[in-house]
Amino acid sequence: MSRDELLRMARRNIAHVKADTIDQTPDVLRVPAANYTDPARFELERERVWKRTPLVLALSAELREPGDFRALEVAGVPVLLTRGSDGSARAFVNSCAHRGAQIAVEPSGRARRFVCPYHAWSYDEDGALVGVYARKDFGEVDPACHGLVRLPVAERAGLIWAVLRPGPPIDLDAFLCGYDSVLGQFDFASWHLFARRSVPGPNWKIAYDGYLDFYHLPILHKATFGTDLPNRALYDAFGPHQRVSFPNPRLLRFDERPEANWDTRELLAGVWTIFPHVSIATFDAGTRAVLVSQLFPGASVGESVTVQSYLLAKEPDPSEREAAEKMFELLGYVVREEDYATGLRQQRALLTGARSEVLFGRNEGGGQRFHQHLDRLLAGHDEGDSHG
Repeated sequence: MSRDELLRMARRNIAHVKADTIDQTPDVLRVPAANYTDPARFELERERVWKRTPLVLALSAELREPGDFRALEVAGVPVLLTRGSDGSARAFVNSCAHRGAQIAVEPSGRARRFVCPYHAWSYDEDGALVGVYARKDFGEVDPACHGLVRLPVAERAGLIWAVLRPGPPIDLDAFLCGYDSVLGQFDFASWHLFARRSVPGPNWKIAYDGYLDFYHLPILHKATFGTDLPNRALYDAFGPHQRVSFPNPRLLRFDERPEANWDTRELLAGVWTIFPHVSIATFDAGTRAVLVSQLFPGASVGESVTVQSYLLAKEPDPSEREAAEKMFELLGYVVREEDYATGLRQQRALLTGARSEVLFGRNEGGGQRFHQHLDRLLAGHDEGDSHG
């Protein structure tokens, strides 16, 4: 079924190439400029979206072995993700039951037991309290009532999702709307995490708009790689998640071949977004690669941080390493100095209040879908599709 979806999207792409058309919405969408600058709306987003929606917080490839962990902070919530000895992913609030200190202070590593650096209370891989420092002096405490707070977690298609508050299990089938079966064609769990960095940026929606927008590519990125790319986009939606591609004349050579011979790698080309905060951009410059961008809101309405993880289909040999390093540096420059530098200037301009709204054209259907879905969540609708 997943390859069938790729073939369907490719056939649709070929039809657009032949007709010289793109996807277009019925109308231009007008979005209030205050949506990017209003602190009250920002707090509502944190509560109704970021703390209720399954978020991609780790890659299966970085938690390969039992004991592997990743610690990060998302929307003010410190999270600890681990791989248990049974192979399952686990998620906890990274906070000791004694005084609330964070127990994992390194961003990643491997540990069978987590020991709080403040008073040495310790926890096992299931988050159970297994050690109280100087117990006879401390007094009676029931370990069963003082474990780490568990968070809903799920793993699929080489990605690990968690929800930032305790609750029922994540219903990924309802949330992903079949998207995971297509993403599964990448087989990300077997890929190699080559490099990672964090990039500060503007309001998270300004940053996310860019991941859904090909209209700017030959303009903003004309000095880097944009001259090779069109400004036209096609959008394939799976609920709130979207694959962004462009009418690709290269696919025409497949048109008369049996579909069994169509190259899956080429069928996967494009930008794959996962609501509300992930972009997976494909590259194939000698070594097959993707840039996974995890976008998170910052401490205030005008701030965000993006974690960029560069994955290669296989660990590079010495002859491939230099090219991979150059590509990773180029992508960092493009996002930092072109996308986010522009976004930060946009943020400052919108803060003046001179403009009451921003526009999303009929050719920018991805941004339209994103903002419309976000508005529904903030209004209290569609909550059931985010957290089982």
